[in-house]
This record gives sequence, C-alpha cells and structure tokens, in this order.
Amino acid sequence: MKNLLLIFLTFSLVACSSSSSKEAANADVKEPENYTEIPWATMDNIESLVAKKPRKTIVDVYTPWCGPCKMMDRNTFSNQEIIDQIGKNFYAVKFNAEGPDPIKFMGKDYANPKFQPSKRGRNAPHQLSGFFSVRGYPTLVVLDEKMQIIEKIVGYKTPEQLKLELAKHM
Repeated sequence: MKNLLLIFLTFSLVACSSSSSKEAANADVKEPENYTEIPWATMDNIESLVAKKPRKTIVDVYTPWCGPCKMMDRNTFSNQEIIDQIGKNFYAVKFNAEGPDPIKFMGKDYANPKFQPSKRGRNAPHQLSGFFSVRGYPTLVVLDEKMQIIEKIVGYKTPEQLKLELAKHM
C-alpha cells in the first residue's frame, strides 16, 4: 500500500511539473492584450527576440543626466497609447549612451573604455552610440527586422508626435 501511494505521489508531481513547464513555455510566446508599461528588452537579448519573432525595434538612446530623456520617460513612454503602440508593434530597448556595460550587437563587441565611474554628469560615449551615429539625446533609433537602421528620431517627442513617427513603421 505504501509503495502504491508513493508511486501515485511521484506520478502526480511529475504531471504537475510538466504542466507548469508547458505553461511557462507558452507564456513566453503569448503577448498580453493590454500593456501597463513598455516591455523594455536589453541590447544583449534583442537579436534573439527578433530571431524568434521578427518585428522592428525601437532603441531609446538616452543618458542619465539628460532632461529631455527624463521628460520622454515621464510624459511620453508612460502614455497608454504609446505603451500599446510600442508593445504591440515593436521591441523596445533602453540604451544608456554613456553607460559602462559591454554589449555584443550584430556579432561585434562594443564597450565604453573611457568610462569613469566616479564622474558625475556627462561621461564618455559608449562605442555603440557611435555605431548608431547618435549626436544628441534622446534619440530613438528604429531598426528593421534585420537590425538595420531605418530611421533616427532625434529630440524630445510628445505622445502625439511620437505616435505619428512610429505609425510610419507599422
């Protein structure tokens, strides 16, 4: 009787764990109907996301000291229409143009060798911001499904302005 109970419990645990792993795998594929915030990805995982499900990418190239960048976060990226438009049609990445983190993008390594951790305010530009040819902040770099630059949207944009800019790429 004990063996039968043990076999039953083991079978139940295996069935539950396999069901949970299937649900977790499906959760990665299913998109929400309504977004509550922009689902920001990272530069490190964007290529794998695009490979699994091709779509255009918006890279928000910002710096921590940039006032208009903070306004974009506060006013534009928190707007529900923008959240839905980006969430349903694009991948979105936030990229600190003066950050210290090494990044592998399109088979190349990018870094910020002149980054000074003790420095407040402006810092050295990251090599990837040079690749994107960013001249000011904020800059939204629009990439196609092959990770090629198709447009750069420079400067602060209101929700209405950004909605029109992004509509051109949907």
